[in-house]
Amino acid sequence: MIENEVNQLKNISIIGSTGSIGTQALEVVSENREALNVVGLSTNTSIDLLEQQIEAYSPRIVCVMNGDAALVLEKRLKAKGSLVEVVTGIDGLIAVSTASEIELLLTAVSGMIGLRPTLAAIERGIDIALANKETLVAGGQIVMAAAARKGVAILPVDSEHCAIFQCLMGNRHEEIKRIIITASGGPFRGQNTAALQAVTLEQALKHPNWSMGKKITIDSATLMNKGLEVIEARWLFDLRRDQIDVVVHPQSIIHSMVEFIDHSTMAQLGMPDMALPIQIAFFYPDRIANNRQALDFSQVRELTFEAPDPVTFPCLQLAYDALDAGGSMTCVLNAANEVAVAKFLNKEIHFLDIPRINRQVMEKHQVIANPTLEDVLAADAWAREIAMETSVNR
Repeated sequence: MIENEVNQLKNISIIGSTGSIGTQALEVVSENREALNVVGLSTNTSIDLLEQQIEAYSPRIVCVMNGDAALVLEKRLKAKGSLVEVVTGIDGLIAVSTASEIELLLTAVSGMIGLRPTLAAIERGIDIALANKETLVAGGQIVMAAAARKGVAILPVDSEHCAIFQCLMGNRHEEIKRIIITASGGPFRGQNTAALQAVTLEQALKHPNWSMGKKITIDSATLMNKGLEVIEARWLFDLRRDQIDVVVHPQSIIHSMVEFIDHSTMAQLGMPDMALPIQIAFFYPDRIANNRQALDFSQVRELTFEAPDPVTFPCLQLAYDALDAGGSMTCVLNAANEVAVAKFLNKEIHFLDIPRINRQVMEKHQVIANPTLEDVLAADAWAREIAMETSVNR
C-alpha cells in the first residue's frame, strides 16, 4: 500500500457497489483503509457479493433493491449476529444515499434509478461522485441547480469527464473554447451498416479496451455512451452544444481534451483504468499516490484520431438532437435507450434496432421545456412504455 498523509476518515456510501464501478471503488477503499470508511452499500440482487462486501467493509446500512433478495440477505446476516441494517426498494436506496454521517456518495447504479437518490443526497448537503451518467442526462438542469443551491460538489467519475475536470483545474470557464470527448469506437469501429446487420450479443459485449457492465458496454458499441456523455458534459461543465465535440481515439490513452480560446489544448492521458477517476473523486481536491500501472510512453507506438461515423452509429447524432430539443427530450432518449438495450440483451431485437427504437420514441414526444422532477419521472415512464410497445420499422 502507498503511504498517504490523511487527516481523518472520510465517510462514504456506494450505491451500485456490486457492479463494475462499485467493485473497483471498493478496491480503492481497500488501498486506502486509513482514509476511507464505508457507511452504506447497495445492490439489485447480487446478495452473495454484497454479503462478502459487508464482511470486508463493515457498512452500517445496505440496500437490496429486490425485496425477496433483501429478506434472504437479512436472514443470513441475523444468523451470523450481524447488526447491519438491510433496507429495500427506492426508499432503501435513498436511505443508503442520505445516511447522516456520510460526506460523499458514489452513484454507481446503472440507469435512471440513480436520479432520486442523488437529488436526496444533494438536499442533505452530501457531495456526489457521479458515475451514473443517466442522472444528468435525464435531470441535469434539476440536479445542477440543486447542487448550486446547496453548495454541493458534483465530481465526475466517468474517465472522460474526469479528464475534462482535471484539464480545467486552474483555468476559468470563460477561457474554454470547446471540449473534445474521446471515444474508443467500440468493438465495431470501421464497420458499416451492412456489416452490423448480423451482430450478435456476444460480439457487442466484447469491448476492446474497457471492462464494464453489460448496459454501458452495449452503449459503447452503439456510440450511445458518447452521446450520453455529450449531454452529461453540457450540464457538468455548463457548456453550449456547439462547444462539445467527439473524436474516436482507439487506443483510449487520451481520455479527453479541452481547447482554450488561445487554441492551446490540454489533454489528460493514462492507462484505461477506472480506479484513477474514482480515486480523484474520493480524495478531491487532493491527489494521492497509488500502486496502479503508469503510462509508459516508450511503449506507446501511436495515438490516432478519426471522426465518428454518424451513418453507421446514429445514436450519437440522436443525443445531439435530444440536446438541441432540450427540456424533457434527453430524459426520453435515455429511457427509450434503456428499454432498447434491455431488449437487445434479452435477444428480443437486433443490434441496429436500438437506434431505430430511440428515434421513433423521440419523434412521438412533445417536449416539456423546463421540466420539474415530476415531469422528468413522468416523461421517463411514458418513454419506457412507448419503447416497449414500439415495433421496429426496418
